[in-house]
Amino acid sequence: MQQEFQFHGEYITLGQMIKVLNILESGGQVKQFLAEEDVFVNGEPENRRGRKLRANDVVQLSTIGTWKMIPVLKK
Repeated sequence: MQQEFQFHGEYITLGQMIKVLNILESGGQVKQFLAEEDVFVNGEPENRRGRKLRANDVVQLSTIGTWKMIPVLKK
């Protein structure tokens, strides 16, 4: 099931998203996770923790879940 992931600003990096979700705590853990697990952004394999995720991107962490990026607009 696809969930929504809300973020502030123009983008959030893949590594930041994983840390915000409390899947992992450090950048080193994220780097190792991306090297070992199947991660897809918009259906394409991705292993860069610095990958910029923008509005409507879909991130699939194969063993955990799928999220659609939803920016929070400033008022």
